[in-house]
Amino acid sequence: MRQRLCRMCGNWHDTEAWPAECYKQRSESRSAFPVPHFVCDTQDELQSQADGKWYTSKSAMRASYKAENNPHGVNFTEVGNEDLTRFTLPPKLDRKANRDAVERAISAVESGSIPPVHTTDSFPL
Repeated sequence: MRQRLCRMCGNWHDTEAWPAECYKQRSESRSAFPVPHFVCDTQDELQSQADGKWYTSKSAMRASYKAENNPHGVNFTEVGNEDLTRFTLPPKLDRKANRDAVERAISAVESGSIPPVHTTDSFPL
């Protein structure tokens, strides 16, 4: 005969004949749902911005954000619905270089050096 101290009532009971009133009572459910909350790994098909592939698994898509799993070799961070304008800088415009490039293109067309037009016959499939 072996006895143990009961945590419910503080008395000693026989381990083979434990009283039913000293079993730990199940607490009521904290919600009306019949199952506990869990997060599913599946999602609607989304395209990864790191490698351009389409994924239905959240863990597989997050793995593509790691440097060893994407063609860029860079670690990406998932930012969600944040405003991305604060992360990107507007491009610097070199107006003089743009003006010179347009003037060169206009003078090339006026002098008759028009590039040849390529058709699909030039590039067989």
